[in-house]
Amino acid sequence: MILILTPVLLVLMGLVVWSLGRGIYAFMQTTRKGLELGDAGIKDMQLLQNRMMMNRIKYQGLAIVVVAILLAVGGHK
Repeated sequence: MILILTPVLLVLMGLVVWSLGRGIYAFMQTTRKGLELGDAGIKDMQLLQNRMMMNRIKYQGLAIVVVAILLAVGGHK
């Protein structure tokens, strides 16, 4: 079970980093477009930013569940 969950945890950790980076990039683009264009064109980047941050929270929650399972399984040796 540990051999299965460890790669799953690594993938989830990678997804957390990816969605965090993409969310920060969308935030920076939103700020840049806000300065350059005013309110025009900002809505799409704000939606992307919100979606990426919600994905980050989802992946972090799943990673915590996997760590809890690993601790529960590893504690019975």
